[in-house]
Amino acid sequence: MTGMLRVSNMTAGYGALRVLHGVDLEVGAGEAVAVLGANGAGKSTLLRCLSGLLAFSGEAFFLEQPISGVAPHRIVRRGLIQVPEARHIFPDLTVLENLLVGGTAVPHRRDRMQVLEEVLALFPILAERRRQQAGTMSGGQQQMLAIGRALMGKPRLLILDEPSLGLAPMVVRELYQAVRRLIGTGLTVLLVEQDVTLALQVVARAYVLEGGRVALTGSATELRESTHVREHYLGC
Repeated sequence: MTGMLRVSNMTAGYGALRVLHGVDLEVGAGEAVAVLGANGAGKSTLLRCLSGLLAFSGEAFFLEQPISGVAPHRIVRRGLIQVPEARHIFPDLTVLENLLVGGTAVPHRRDRMQVLEEVLALFPILAERRRQQAGTMSGGQQQMLAIGRALMGKPRLLILDEPSLGLAPMVVRELYQAVRRLIGTGLTVLLVEQDVTLALQVVARAYVLEGGRVALTGSATELRESTHVREHYLGC
């Protein structure tokens, strides 16, 4: 399996507060991998480091190239694209305008239009609402738009940060059907989720962060059967 993302001994924090303590993590090309953990486990700090928003010590390589000290927009242009928690769409722009903003990293208009067709096929509601102001849509529709906007950049690695957060169960099921389809195409996905049950249904492997450290790692099946995971995250 070709390495897509490799993190070694990543340590980071905010001022004197250290949040990550020597995190090791790998994602192979075509893999779907989850990072699981409760609030405060260090998941968001990990993603800030990967996206170039927070300095860290240790090593991180994307497509065999270091990303430490690389500007966020350059990381995006390399193909590492994150769908942030709480979506952060442009509420005053239309759905279509939001999507086209996501495609600015793709240089050729023909390629952008092809990706746009694929995104609208994946999320038909976005095609129906393409002229609607994005801020007037429901939370679930905005989450689909945020994912679609990221896909417009043709990611090599798509990072989904808490995509189910704050959404109704029916909307979450619909959203995760789309995530499964994306994984089925061979897209490499790093999924960050508090909903452990949901995440382990779609990924092949996962890491469990606790207190800024990797407490457990293994296949989805192994983690579902883990006594620690069952007691602390699955409530059984």
